[in-house]
Amino acid sequence: MAGEDRVLAGGAKYIDFQTDPQRYRHWKLGVDGEVATLTMDVDENAGLFEGYQLKLNSYDLGVDIELADAVQRLRFEHPGVKVVLLRSGKNRVFCAGANIRMLAGATHAHKVNFCKFTNETRNGLEDSSENSGQRFIAVVNGTAAGGGYELALAADHIMLADDGAAAVSLPEVPLLAVLPGTGGLTRVVDKRKVRRDHADFFCTIEEGIKGKRAVAWRLVDEIVPNSKLEGKVAERAREFAASSKRSGSGSGNGIALTPLTRTVDDSSIRYGFVAVDIDRAARIATISIKAPEAAPPGDIDGLIAQGASFWPLQVARELDDAILHLRINELGIAMLLFKSHGDPASVVACDGLLEANKGHWLVNEIRHYWKRVLKRIDVTSRTLVTLVEPGSCFAGTLAELVFAADRSYMLIGSRQGDNRSPPVIQLTAMNFGPCPMSHGLTRLQSRFLADPSDLERAQAAIGAPLDAAEAEQLGLVTFALDDIDWDDEVRVFLEERTSFSPDGLTGMEANLRFAGPETMESKIFSRLTAWQNWIFQRPNAVGEDGALRRYGSGQKPQFDMTRV
Repeated sequence: MAGEDRVLAGGAKYIDFQTDPQRYRHWKLGVDGEVATLTMDVDENAGLFEGYQLKLNSYDLGVDIELADAVQRLRFEHPGVKVVLLRSGKNRVFCAGANIRMLAGATHAHKVNFCKFTNETRNGLEDSSENSGQRFIAVVNGTAAGGGYELALAADHIMLADDGAAAVSLPEVPLLAVLPGTGGLTRVVDKRKVRRDHADFFCTIEEGIKGKRAVAWRLVDEIVPNSKLEGKVAERAREFAASSKRSGSGSGNGIALTPLTRTVDDSSIRYGFVAVDIDRAARIATISIKAPEAAPPGDIDGLIAQGASFWPLQVARELDDAILHLRINELGIAMLLFKSHGDPASVVACDGLLEANKGHWLVNEIRHYWKRVLKRIDVTSRTLVTLVEPGSCFAGTLAELVFAADRSYMLIGSRQGDNRSPPVIQLTAMNFGPCPMSHGLTRLQSRFLADPSDLERAQAAIGAPLDAAEAEQLGLVTFALDDIDWDDEVRVFLEERTSFSPDGLTGMEANLRFAGPETMESKIFSRLTAWQNWIFQRPNAVGEDGALRRYGSGQKPQFDMTRV
């Protein structure tokens, strides 16, 4: 089970997002040259909580934590892998989707965070295919229902057994009165280009679609008789490997994602370069990031030798784990407050090494990992605030935390009695392309939609240490404040913000953060997630007589038929 045997304040279970293949209960990872096989073989008695069994390869958050870990390890630890087969270890069933008993008994917050994490994991499969050249083939040997089909939808190619029984379905609306929670609706029409009328029929029948109709409607890519399935899978794997752009084939075993060094107590988490201090009374978690103390390695061989301890990779892993912890285990926290300390030049030097070697497979993975971590922060439903103070090192990659914030405050000059140098912000190439948001724009592009020349002025300042006045003039921070106003202005803002309704803030922030175009990914996180969040609170789904509660009981749900 992914998790420690700990209990949080109030009796809630502590959920740990760190795991490794030796601890997997639900997945088996095998690697054979250029082809890896991820076999879903869920232990029905190893659910994350009590009260349900994970039958028919149904899943809960613990199953998906293992999947996310496996996908991450394939990218970093297996540079020679070009194709990943998603398979089932069960006979005549691929995956029955999210466990209904788990959903029926989960809190609203857990359901929403569960869906968000599974969305991020599925997006991670697609990101690996697009940016790492690890192509995914889903081999559907039986029923792929709901989230099971959504897992297949994240693959590049879906093969369906043609045995008269294997089928794909999205039965959430007719069976459960909710929506497919992991991007199914969006991927069906946006990714697979299924006609709207066909999609309407497909999403409102319980039994699903199989055989030739599934291919004709673009729900799967091909059907194969069981007698020929293994041969066809091997053939497709060879084809996909031949067309992969994966460039790490001669790089040995990659680098090991060794366990994070982490100390967790009631009010803090301590990693190597990241620290989290939790003030539950104020409802604020302060996340502090420390710059590297030593210069980065001089070349790519030195970077590989450092492995998972290379500062950009270690910080990304630590920050990722901290964000996930706060999301699921600290539901009362209203605000994430970002701070940093150390020499900005050290951060800039690491960015320079990554930029100079961006064609190398490992550097490519590190850069895309930072992109995914920052995206995870973007879609986290907490107010994001960044304070740029003396001693800060918000440069390059870390400066993205300034631009990701809902508000940012930067001190003008120094504080009385503080002998540290006045704070600066320094831009690098990492701020102008490698780390786009879910809607495809960088955070600075999104910020400067009104006048693209503002982006050009910012880009012209790459490499210059910008003080508070310069940063405010370039539009990089919300407010630049002097020492006289700093304490009162920041205090009043923090107190006011944490007093607002969490529901209103979640809706407001999610709407304001993603100005500009939509992509399939941003639709999943905005439009779909917003509707699912609402539907998960409606009596038709979760009430005593709702579909989720009555599923499997033999009783029909009772619906309020008012269309809202």
